[in-house]
Amino acid sequence: MKTVDLLITNAHVLTMEGQGVGYIHKGAVAVSGSTIAAVGPTDEVSRDFPAHRTIDGTGKIVMPGLIDAHMHTGLTLVRGVAQDMNDWMQKGIWPFAKHLTTEDKKLGSMVNILEGIQAGTTTFGDYNDHMLDLAENYEQTGARAVVTEMVNEMPETIVDLEVGDLYPFDPSVGEEKKRRNEQLLEKYPFTEKGRITALSGPQGPDMMSLELLKEMQHLANIHHTKLHMHVAQGDREIGQMEKRYGKRSIPFLEEHGFLNNRLLAVHLTEATDEETAAVARSGAGMIYCAGSIGIIDGLVPPMLTFLENGGRACLGSDQAPGNNCNQMFNEMKMAAILNKVKRKDPSVFNATLAIRSATIESARVLGLEDQIGSLRRGKKADLIVIDAEQPSLFPVLTDPVRNIVPNLVYSARGHEVEMSIIDGRIVMEDRNVVTVDVKTAVKAGQKAADALVQRASADLKQADSDVVKMVKQGLL
Repeated sequence: MKTVDLLITNAHVLTMEGQGVGYIHKGAVAVSGSTIAAVGPTDEVSRDFPAHRTIDGTGKIVMPGLIDAHMHTGLTLVRGVAQDMNDWMQKGIWPFAKHLTTEDKKLGSMVNILEGIQAGTTTFGDYNDHMLDLAENYEQTGARAVVTEMVNEMPETIVDLEVGDLYPFDPSVGEEKKRRNEQLLEKYPFTEKGRITALSGPQGPDMMSLELLKEMQHLANIHHTKLHMHVAQGDREIGQMEKRYGKRSIPFLEEHGFLNNRLLAVHLTEATDEETAAVARSGAGMIYCAGSIGIIDGLVPPMLTFLENGGRACLGSDQAPGNNCNQMFNEMKMAAILNKVKRKDPSVFNATLAIRSATIESARVLGLEDQIGSLRRGKKADLIVIDAEQPSLFPVLTDPVRNIVPNLVYSARGHEVEMSIIDGRIVMEDRNVVTVDVKTAVKAGQKAADALVQRASADLKQADSDVVKMVKQGLL
């Protein structure tokens, strides 16, 4: 009889196996090395799997770690600078962009990753430039990551454009960023399914030439990986596509062979029902960032329409200056509520869909469902332990109604997560991240943020940012 490394017993276990949440009352999970050795009723698992360490999970919820399929951790230093305003990107973010150094991005990224870990995220779909540098944070923290270099042909002078001007392209910029994406793919091959894997990452069809877009698709094909791309993410993108090509984004991508099962289409904010159906039927996956698009655009992307047309979709938190937090409990709640309001139907986007969209469905969209997303023997041991005795999860009812999943989606805030296990390693215990000193990371990030805002001051004033105006008016 093999002794396992860790055994958690007597917990409310949500496996995410099957069509629902795979609930096991008084369940147990055994971990051996980096994988799950067993999942089942406590009396069976504890009998067959003696352990070096046993944790009594009474009053706890054990479930797969949350998967944030799309985020930009490199923008964390500018959290809170572009809310409640129009022209979010041009007037809110671009004034900072040319002043953000690679070191700034790395320092902010570390804080963002720690925020996610503390709120139950175990897999991060990170999408940023200079990702090789940012990936070192995942090496250090022990988190799982699907990393993508964000490739475009946008010159630094883009900040000087008026809203609505056609973007100028600089092929040399695109070549350099593509080279970095190639290095990332070589270091973290997707086919090896390691803790860190890489994707091909064109930022969007409006931000590069068709020639470079095709080269990025070729990279995805030869490396047998996904094509991670913003698609129909806003009226700005649609306007650029119509000016340059005379076509909207999705018809353009369909014409040139980009709609297929390699594509991860992020947002689809401006997609029509017909365009949404075309992307879903193509086999592409959709990533829905409810909080970010709600704050930036005041819109609800068509995830339900995508699912109704047979597509696979999941959730991401996007960037800190858009969403303001990178916590998947927040994302599940926002996605459910906003879709209920959009459809004027309280029964749509139920709690089961929400929690699956941040676990097993996210794993499927990313192409990692054989590794993560549910608790099953042989899968990677990526799981979280939640304190169900926190006031926000009170009361816990199991029969004849069971309120555990609704309370996780509509009431939990992330602080209830007390342990995170990634690849079989305890990364957080008793809410303390054991791989990185959180306070040190926050202090270093704050120092960099203070310097950044001073460097960007003139560009912020020139951009005439609504947030700067609100500060002058004493509103902030």
